Amino acid sequence: MSSHDIPEENLPAEQDAEHGAVAVADEKNPFADPGLPPHEHRIQDIDERAAKRSERMVAMLFTVSMIATIGFIAAYVTIPNDRSIYVFPIGHLSAMNFALGLTLGVALFTIGAGAVHWARTLMSDVEVADERHPIEAPPEVKAKVLADFQDGAKESQIGRRPLIRNTMLGALALVPLSGLFLLRDLGTLPGTKLRHTMWSKGKLLVNMNTNQPMRPSDIATGSLTFAKPEGLEETNEDFQKQIAKAALMLVRLQPENIKDKKELEWSHEGIVAYSKICTHVGCPISLYEQQTHHVLCPCHQSTFDLSDGARVIFGPAGHALPQLRIGVNADGYLEALGDFEEPVGPAFWERG
Repeated sequence: MSSHDIPEENLPAEQDAEHGAVAVADEKNPFADPGLPPHEHRIQDIDERAAKRSERMVAMLFTVSMIATIGFIAAYVTIPNDRSIYVFPIGHLSAMNFALGLTLGVALFTIGAGAVHWARTLMSDVEVADERHPIEAPPEVKAKVLADFQDGAKESQIGRRPLIRNTMLGALALVPLSGLFLLRDLGTLPGTKLRHTMWSKGKLLVNMNTNQPMRPSDIATGSLTFAKPEGLEETNEDFQKQIAKAALMLVRLQPENIKDKKELEWSHEGIVAYSKICTHVGCPISLYEQQTHHVLCPCHQSTFDLSDGARVIFGPAGHALPQLRIGVNADGYLEALGDFEEPVGPAFWERG
């Protein structure tokens, strides 16, 4: 506030001996300090009913924060992570992400709003001028700080307003649960869903491009073909989740070129089926070198030898690609003879 905004009768007539305040600038004191305007009491300072209304408002905000935090936890537990909702005018959103963002935002906002309303309506708003002091803190300054803290605690009325105190402590205690609860999936809760895919005994191998079951004659020697399990369609709600584990690549080799005994036993007429998902960070493998029988992940150049159990020969991948055992059914179509025997993609901490 400038000196032009303060009535003349409120300006000090002479210099303040303690603070050196002067009403008018001169050569000796080039900066005018008109002092502080008179303090104006708020309605809450003089009317206990108004103070009670403010107290209830602050408590309501803290209570809403607690409810929103509980809503965050409930949304995380109950809403499937693949469900989507339409929100105008944004469009389709993940129902879980929308609910988590909304509830956590409300929880944090109402704690802040409650604290601001508490400070503006119930805590002391008396302006106090204080001199600057040296950086070091002498004993008398420490004593003053402690006294100021005690005065502030008294003026906050936290002792007189147990409703505010208790709801604030409840809100602050519950909010950290939002972050703690997100860690639950690091435990055993996912179960064995990362170890299994849609492949099972008798599932036909369907060409990703033609969407048709494949016969051994459809796969030429030296070619790379991508397949998916029978029954998995792009229109399925969980298509992306399932294809991320079940994507398959087929290569036809000369049986005499297959070095690994297990790989040869699990193949059919030289056709080998391996997971398309890189074991480094889960990128889809798509580059095949016909002469060496090597496949390359385009993300970080992990290279696997499909003629030798898809072992890693270069790059950061930690282990070989899982192989799918295949055969031919009575109609002459390629089929799976079971699921992958090990988890697909990157390792995870409880893999064991």
